Amino acid sequence: MSEEIKEKKFYVLRAISGKENKVKEYLEVNLRQSELKDYISQVLIPTEKVVQQRVGKKVIKERAYLPGYIIVECILVGEVFHYLKNINYVIGFLGGNDPQPLKSSEVARILGKVDELQDQPEELDVQFMVGETIKVITGPFSGFFGEIKEVNPEKRKMTAIVKIFGRGALIELGYLQVEKEA
Repeated sequence: MSEEIKEKKFYVLRAISGKENKVKEYLEVNLRQSELKDYISQVLIPTEKVVQQRVGKKVIKERAYLPGYIIVECILVGEVFHYLKNINYVIGFLGGNDPQPLKSSEVARILGKVDELQDQPEELDVQFMVGETIKVITGPFSGFFGEIKEVNPEKRKMTAIVKIFGRGALIELGYLQVEKEA
């Protein structure tokens, strides 16, 4: 590569949805053996942790936050462009044959959002509705049943009336503290 060394920037590769990890693995394995390792430094797949409830158990899964997109930090010169574009499962660059690097504010937002999602308590992939019966599974009210009176999906919290000693008590609960009663 005879071209002058430029600053590394973040570009977005479009991949077949669900194949992002295969592309990342391929790049990580093949870059160690390639002369292009000086031009490509990071391969990122923005992911988030999601808790799903299956058969009464909570399962933590990691899924792509931006499905079908891979963020690559590189110096995009001749051979690097063609190398990245011709990897199996890669559709091309966002922007086609003239990809534009992400602005630093966009990178910070995406990476910040990813960090924020990693730090957050896991998100429950279950929808709660007003009037549903729930069972409290953690905390001081564990084992009690209640009826949902209000749902706040942004904060992943709900207000429910729980019967304690024959009387209804209005309490606020997080999505992870309850499960739907069948």
